[in-house]
Amino acid sequence: MNPSVKFRTRYDAVVVGGGHNGLVAAAYLSRAGRSVLVLERNDHLGGATDSQRVFPDYDAMLSRYSYLVSLFPQTIIDELELEFCTRRRTIASFTAWSDKAGNPRGLVMSNVDPERSRQSVRDLAGRDSDWHDYQAFLALQRTMARIAWPTVLEPLRSRAEFVARLGTAEEKAAWEAFVERPVGQAIERHLQHDALRGLVLTDAKIGVFAHAHDPSLVQNRCFLYHIIGGGEGEWRVPVGGMRALVDSLVASCRSGDVTFATDATALSVHPDSVKSSVTFRHGDREIVVDTDDVLISAGPRTFARLLDRPWSPRKEDEGSVFKMNMLLRRLPRVRARGVSIEEAFSGSLHIDEGYEQMQASYEKASRGEIPDPPPGEVYCHTLTDASILSPALREQGYHTLTLFGLDMPYRLFDQPDHDGRLRRVGELYLQGMERICDESFSDCLAMDSGGRPCIEIKSPVDLERELDLDQGNIFHNAPSWFFTDDESQAGSWGVETEFPNVWRAGSSAHRGGAVSGIPGRCAAMAIMEKAGISERYPARV
Repeated sequence: MNPSVKFRTRYDAVVVGGGHNGLVAAAYLSRAGRSVLVLERNDHLGGATDSQRVFPDYDAMLSRYSYLVSLFPQTIIDELELEFCTRRRTIASFTAWSDKAGNPRGLVMSNVDPERSRQSVRDLAGRDSDWHDYQAFLALQRTMARIAWPTVLEPLRSRAEFVARLGTAEEKAAWEAFVERPVGQAIERHLQHDALRGLVLTDAKIGVFAHAHDPSLVQNRCFLYHIIGGGEGEWRVPVGGMRALVDSLVASCRSGDVTFATDATALSVHPDSVKSSVTFRHGDREIVVDTDDVLISAGPRTFARLLDRPWSPRKEDEGSVFKMNMLLRRLPRVRARGVSIEEAFSGSLHIDEGYEQMQASYEKASRGEIPDPPPGEVYCHTLTDASILSPALREQGYHTLTLFGLDMPYRLFDQPDHDGRLRRVGELYLQGMERICDESFSDCLAMDSGGRPCIEIKSPVDLERELDLDQGNIFHNAPSWFFTDDESQAGSWGVETEFPNVWRAGSSAHRGGAVSGIPGRCAAMAIMEKAGISERYPARV
């Protein structure tokens, strides 16, 4: 906490929550000449987009909670003049499999060598038709991305408006496959091999607890989050880690009139038709400030608490995630014949994510059982961007790994034996890594000064406690569509509330979720529109 912060009695805008969306909103508003106060309950800014020295004995800054970028528009980077960039991964994914003789093999999908991918699929399926089917499915995804992505920074359109604009057979087929029907139908219709089906389905399950044919279609919405970014859906590595994005946003804010208050917990918001007031605690002081607009970049439960409203989550709002951050002395060889270490780890390494396996793991978790084996995927930041390591660690060959576990719903860990379940799931994932590797995975882990392996594990319960993510949901609540089914909302920014001066500026806003900055920008645009600023993006004043 910085006790020297001197607060005014009034700000043009108060942002509750100093995550990346709150910072995006603050940067835009400050460039429009607004005075902004940002309140962050933690002792640092960034929220889930933070990088930290997770293992104190080592100079390695890991992107602790979120780690790849696809949905953050280049438009925001350009408009805010952010010193932030991402780097392409040469490999998209690696999936281990065994041939009929029991020999370990690997499915490698390359981002730069389509022939490597084609031959890998041919080796897996034994025929070329599976590669062509997979390409046809990817083409369907790209069509969907071209429909949705150009609209995410614009006022909301209705479902009916999107449907009316579908002009080609391909567009209509994509809409039907990914919006109108459970995504499992399209996967099973287009893809025949279980491993390819599983590879695609993971994008529909990361962060939500659902199956391929879930009638809620929450899996479809999650799937769209993973395939539309940039109009092509590629996930890229943030150079310098997520902290680079936070630092750049803070620098953009500091060029305007923005006051940051960390260790500042918002207590209540009192809205009015003309102005509002925000009460917060900073140290041992309780402070009240007046403001024209309040932007809440926090989850639905915090939103309800601040405004003294009831809150009750829906079934589909339940988060499903298990996080493991690891530091390794070296990356291990994998058993798969003809697959290099770089090919295995620089993309997303899939563990037990076959299509049928994930249906079984979903059913087990639904019964309250820990899936065994649990599905998950691993990613190595440092093969693409080693700058998050000190020069000494780079020279010694150290690397970071992050594991994201699927079918790990909040309910599994919201139990009296939370810590025991946390350790058990961690052990199961380590066993999965041992099965894939051609040498002891555990022997490759770095050890801290106390002789403990450098592994950090987090459950949905941990994420709720540490990041205020309701039920550990990385999207704050169930992901929304990129359109609205409420015709009365068409033309709005998707951030409005029942109060004219209170805005949802975080992931729970329409089109919120993931590292996108979209709701932060939309909230700022809504305020500028209300204020009569004709330019959607004003020049710095």
